[in-house]
Amino acid sequence: MNEQRLQKVLASRGVASRRAAERLIAEGNVTVNGLTATVGQAVDPDHDRIEVNGHPVTITLTVRYLALHKPEGYVTSTVGEEGQRTVMELIDARERLYPVGRLDLDSAGLLLFTNDGDWANLVVHPRYEIEKEYIAVVRGHPSNQILEVLRNGVRLPTGEVTSRCRVETLLRAETTSSLQVTVHEGKKRQIRLMLAAVGHPVLRLTRVRIGPIRLGDLARGTWRELTHEEVSAIRNSAQSGARAVD
Repeated sequence: MNEQRLQKVLASRGVASRRAAERLIAEGNVTVNGLTATVGQAVDPDHDRIEVNGHPVTITLTVRYLALHKPEGYVTSTVGEEGQRTVMELIDARERLYPVGRLDLDSAGLLLFTNDGDWANLVVHPRYEIEKEYIAVVRGHPSNQILEVLRNGVRLPTGEVTSRCRVETLLRAETTSSLQVTVHEGKKRQIRLMLAAVGHPVLRLTRVRIGPIRLGDLARGTWRELTHEEVSAIRNSAQSGARAVD
């Protein structure tokens, strides 16, 4: 038998990232041979009948990797609530792709898509320390002391303390500042919460880089295929990040 954990099988067949697959299983949306599955369950992908929301899980034949310049006003989800626009409306693909990680409704910038669950896991899992770089326009002019607080970690309203990061001032206008913020975590609304916590709320937020992949001059609302070199570079970066953690 070729037994594997169910969430890994779902990821490898392009259903969702491994984390998202775990949520699908935990919420009771996955069955194996007609029975509700459990997270971590061992399955034989060659013989067991796996279904998600009543639809059989088949082998994904074409693996794709896309980069989108997400505009503000779109939710990072495959299905939105009534009246919401989702990022899926902005890409054109026959394959069932899904977004890798998230960008807030009011944030813009680089967002990746794939149907390769293992690759997506390399991007989003904190273990691999894939950097995410943002340009944040904030209210006011953060002092050097405030910048140092941000670099060393900020306690969020949730009680979590952010890891060390890089923060630099790029430009000061009359009432605002543009900051370059580079993190390797993916806490929900992390950049906005960090800057609000030190008294400089975000007015505009754009993600410009994920690991070795840059937004570049990709027009807002448009997408492109990742190159083979970019896909491989993520794997190489993740291996380096994992070794650093170990």
